[in-house]
Amino acid sequence: MSLQSMTGFAREDDSSYFGNWTWELRSVNGKGLDMRLRLPNGLEDLDNEVRKLVSKSLKRGNLQISLQFQKSSESEKPVVNEALADDLWQAATTLKEKFGGDMPSIAELMSMRGVVEVEEAELSDEDRARRNHELLESFGRTLDELVAVRRKEGSAIAAVLSQQVDQIEKIREKIDKNDARSETSIRAKLSVQVQQLIDANNGLDEQRLHQEAVLMAAKADLQEEIDRLAVHVASAREMLAGNGPIGRKMDFLAQEFNRECNTICSKSNDAGVTTLGLDMKIVIDQFREQIQNME
Repeated sequence: MSLQSMTGFAREDDSSYFGNWTWELRSVNGKGLDMRLRLPNGLEDLDNEVRKLVSKSLKRGNLQISLQFQKSSESEKPVVNEALADDLWQAATTLKEKFGGDMPSIAELMSMRGVVEVEEAELSDEDRARRNHELLESFGRTLDELVAVRRKEGSAIAAVLSQQVDQIEKIREKIDKNDARSETSIRAKLSVQVQQLIDANNGLDEQRLHQEAVLMAAKADLQEEIDRLAVHVASAREMLAGNGPIGRKMDFLAQEFNRECNTICSKSNDAGVTTLGLDMKIVIDQFREQIQNME
């Protein structure tokens, strides 16, 4: 199963001996797979089969499925209301005897309201099964069209996501290579901070001073976050290169990207690193917005 977005539209007009019909499918974003069907009276028994077909092709999305069906004239038959026709004929006879004039023709009598009504011919079980089979085959083609639309958009979104992952990786590399993260730079900043502690409190013992220095060094070390970002980048690229639904997994990955980036910004003691972290947060937010469209 190729990568898919969750938005799309498909329509198919079809006909057979039983009538003319139109299937319409609309799909938008959703946490799971939610289907809402609108079927004409008498065709409600298609509901279960339609849901089965959709579940085989789609995993997420809110779907609106509608069927418009117009019966063919072959499936209808005229029924004459002979009692009404007889009453009308008797009334015409009485009026002719009283006032004169001509009697209505058979054609005129049949055109009077209620004399002739059209009823649907009762379908046999075999014909009903054949009609439902034709409708479901038509629905299957419409569903294939929707899947094709979702895959096309999914490919386009995947390309955007891939570019954003590349941007995250480039910023990660810049943070990793930033001069502020060099051993010399960290030692110099620690030296200044330790001296500030000494100046602020002459009574600070060596053990406490050592503990404070260790905490400062730990806060200045971003290596764990940088390494985890590299792992997340590799995972994202692997998902984008694969098949099947990735939306939920990628959404979780976006949260992990955001968590590491926030930690880098909070631990950073350099304006350049903080700026790079903020730039990464913008890309991550854009990345997460795009993911909401993926199945």
